[in-house]
Amino acid sequence: MLNHIVLMGRLTRDPDLRYTQSQIPVASFRIAVERDYGRSGEEKQTDFIDIVAWRQTGEFVSKYFHKGSMIVVSGRLQMRDWQDKDGNRRTSAEVVADNVYFGESARRDGGDRSDSYGDRQSGYGGGNYGGNSYGSGRGGYQQPRQQSAPAPSSPFSELDDGDGELPF
Repeated sequence: MLNHIVLMGRLTRDPDLRYTQSQIPVASFRIAVERDYGRSGEEKQTDFIDIVAWRQTGEFVSKYFHKGSMIVVSGRLQMRDWQDKDGNRRTSAEVVADNVYFGESARRDGGDRSDSYGDRQSGYGGGNYGGNSYGSGRGGYQQPRQQSAPAPSSPFSELDDGDGELPF
């Protein structure tokens, strides 16, 4: 079964960073996400979605994002049951963030520090920093290049059978 959601939107207010009794950080915030579709002549509709980010991801959101910031959130949808002040049972849907990314370019006027989602996908909580997967690009280990023979004129070539074993 699969429960994965990716959202891109703007924070409706500054993130609220709290700590559990065991001092685990948790940030909650809400983002406004425009729907991709709409009837001609009508204004696009917007959904307001509650997000929860735990531990370092929550601290990262609290430190680098504020009201109006564009954010990309990757995580899972979670349903939560609770009672209101009148004792009525309520159900809420929220996204538990596994990864968060900056959703817009850095402002040239010295404003907030944000990176373009399409350019660099900077973020916290995932295996992708600075647009490079671990082990490739800046800061990661790259195997040294070996000198190779000039490429044949065709992009395809026959493999040497060797001892008949597969090469991997």
